[in-house]
Amino acid sequence: MSRSTSPAETNPPSAAFVALLKERYGEGIGAYRIPPPILEHMRGEIVAFDEEKGTLTARFPVLESYLNPYGAVQGGMIAAAVDNTLGPLSMLMAPPNVTRHLEMTYSRPVTMDMEYLVVRGRLVGRDDRVLRFAADVSTRDGLRVARARATHWITPQTSVQTPQPREPQGGLT
Repeated sequence: MSRSTSPAETNPPSAAFVALLKERYGEGIGAYRIPPPILEHMRGEIVAFDEEKGTLTARFPVLESYLNPYGAVQGGMIAAAVDNTLGPLSMLMAPPNVTRHLEMTYSRPVTMDMEYLVVRGRLVGRDDRVLRFAADVSTRDGLRVARARATHWITPQTSVQTPQPREPQGGLT
């Protein structure tokens, strides 16, 4: 089944995404903190999701508390935005899993005048218990500021009802 959420279709998309997680995990969703406290702390919001393509787009405001001494967002905060995008995506693409490796490549500094970051994550492959993701981080105007690759490990099955895995459509761009 293919589902897409966007601001025009649901208000807010984050609520629609949580509803989809509840549908997928059933009563077992109570075992998880949805949405995760860190996503709320970072004021992240899901703006689009396409289950068939294995993609999720989220945006995060550029907050003054994220700035380093040079007036740019600390790279770790950008990495946290990526992790907070790939994490929710991974919950719908496979049973419970954890980030094993996250590699960031930064293109330019992120400053307060950029207002928010848009993170577009996608599932690029799955082998047995390993998921591979990629993400692009850009400004509201589409200027790329970073790229990422991540590997997640699917954890051993528990009593929690888990979703059926999805294969990605297309490859890494």
